[in-house]
Amino acid sequence: MSLNLGSILLAAAAERPDHTAIRLGDRAISYAELDRAARGVANALRLRGLEPGQTVALMVPNVPEFTIAYYGILYAGCAVVPLNVLLSAPEVTYHVQDSDAQLLVAHPLFQDPASQGAQGAGIPVAWTEGGGPDDLAGMMDVEPIETPHPTSADDTAVILYTSGTTGKPKGAELSHSNLFVNCAVVVPKLLPLDRDDVALATLPLFHSFGQTCIQNATIACQGTFTLLPRFSPDEAMEIIERDKVTLFAGVPTMYFAILHHEGEARDLSSLKYCMAGGAPMPVEVMKAFEEKFPVQILEGYGLSETSPVASFNSLDKPRTPGSIGYPVWGVEMAILDDKDQPLPDGERGEICIRGHNIMKGYLKRPDATAETMRSGWFHSGDIGIRDPGGSYRIVDRVKDMIIRGGFNVYPREVEEVLYAHPAVVEAAVIGVPHESHGEEVKAVVALGKDQEVSADDLIAWSKERLAAYKYPRLVEFIETLPKGPTGKILKRELR
Repeated sequence: MSLNLGSILLAAAAERPDHTAIRLGDRAISYAELDRAARGVANALRLRGLEPGQTVALMVPNVPEFTIAYYGILYAGCAVVPLNVLLSAPEVTYHVQDSDAQLLVAHPLFQDPASQGAQGAGIPVAWTEGGGPDDLAGMMDVEPIETPHPTSADDTAVILYTSGTTGKPKGAELSHSNLFVNCAVVVPKLLPLDRDDVALATLPLFHSFGQTCIQNATIACQGTFTLLPRFSPDEAMEIIERDKVTLFAGVPTMYFAILHHEGEARDLSSLKYCMAGGAPMPVEVMKAFEEKFPVQILEGYGLSETSPVASFNSLDKPRTPGSIGYPVWGVEMAILDDKDQPLPDGERGEICIRGHNIMKGYLKRPDATAETMRSGWFHSGDIGIRDPGGSYRIVDRVKDMIIRGGFNVYPREVEEVLYAHPAVVEAAVIGVPHESHGEEVKAVVALGKDQEVSADDLIAWSKERLAAYKYPRLVEFIETLPKGPTGKILKRELR
């Protein structure tokens, strides 16, 4: 069956050509303009020699060029590899090489890591604000393709990188069908959005939450999304008031920031829907926000591997604060024990998922895919409970993952960097509670004999080698780290 995720933009451009698709400040782009630019990019990729099925990496913040490039790549029958804009140069090189990307489209804000990372991988860069024919503006002006490449439903549309607790980040391959159906689940199954709705896009579009629930869902309902490249409560509230935003989706730290904002009062009465995800929403923050603003927060759950939406609270079902809601249409969830057997309601086990939203697998990693997708279920690594009414709650994480401000930080990756320091003999990285970020990254370190290094030195060392959200802000020195009988460091004692 032929299916291209780009068909949602084709339909919007055909039916509402003059309607504003994207807004950034005073800049507005209509559906016709967005479609035309994407068609130009698609043809430019073909003229560069890219073939359907090849990959293009994207290192662009929340500006219209992200969406233009994203749909241009899809129109060309290629796969999009969205990169976290905070990656360091070696991390860019790794992601580009692992995904076999033939080109990196990047914003000049990230010139050093993008250019050095692409150079390390031996591929060219197309800059979003460059004036040359090989940059994105020149690609947009190329003669447009007549029709997008007829990809099949199971062809890879997007590769999202997600780290594991061991080893390097893995690329979750999401098909056109995965992403198409997942955004169709958001609208209208979860939210009855229509073409008059306006969404605020401040969640990073390189992240699956912002990509599916804001960018793709808004285009699917032929509405408008207004961009905020870097979240601040003041700017977010100003845009909600100015553009009469009806949908806000954010991670809990954003709700915390808006709730405690002490600047100019803003009229947020246009808000009809609020979505929360990316990290567990503190019940007290949800309660206080809903008391202050007349809108209900609907919390959901998903992962990069699940396109991402797996469960959500909905407007027509009972809502329990702290719950991640019910499995969405076409998706099943179960709580399984360590032998992959179902557990009764109220008992803790691993949250497992199956349905239309599950990735094809991890790129080039059959063993990791087989480990995660056992017994016909995708194993999330999260510990949860099913309530008697059919909703789910997360109570713990199997992995030691830290969620800092909605971004996943995997301790092993940070520990590897710390162990590379000549003074460090033992290191363990844990998450500690933080009022606004949810969790902060803390390193507990033991130094070698007669070695001296300060906390600031180790923080600076890590900062040079890791993305901005990953490096530890807190460092504690102890003589030796607590260990179990097998020599494994006991993080629970450190916590």
